[in-house]
Amino acid sequence: MTLFEVVSGDITKLAVDAIVNAANSSLLGGGGVDGAIHRAAGPELVAACRLLGGCATGEAKITPGFRLPAKYVIHAVGPVWRGGANGEPELLASCYRRSLELAIENNVRTIAFPAISCGVYGYPVDAAADVAIGETKRLLADGDDLDRVLFVAFGGDVRSALEHSLRKG
Repeated sequence: MTLFEVVSGDITKLAVDAIVNAANSSLLGGGGVDGAIHRAAGPELVAACRLLGGCATGEAKITPGFRLPAKYVIHAVGPVWRGGANGEPELLASCYRRSLELAIENNVRTIAFPAISCGVYGYPVDAAADVAIGETKRLLADGDDLDRVLFVAFGGDVRSALEHSLRKG
């Protein structure tokens, strides 16, 4: 059975099999968690990402973790919030689903997710937390593919929203 946890802290410091990067479509780094992951992983990460040819919104791609404690980085491109009627919930759910599929394909047992799309992409934290927890639990409900899923909060509001969604779901 998969253990689901909400933790606070720096995703780049976690000793898990894979961390998920809230990436932009170029996969070449940016601000927030994306920039932090690229800085911590070193220049090899951007070199590996260049070979991937970008990534569509709602999709994910995987690279080695290079200088990170995590073996892999799964780069997921979340949607920009435009009010919620433009497919944002489905695209965000797809980010989590595709990340988990890649994790399972690569024999990942422990994974850490940031709050995808909740930074500069403007996704409302409570709604994003419901999608993150709901889609992750739905996908992992029938198996023991992963041992542990961490949802990493960088702020108190995100942690509260994730904890609330985890209790509900």
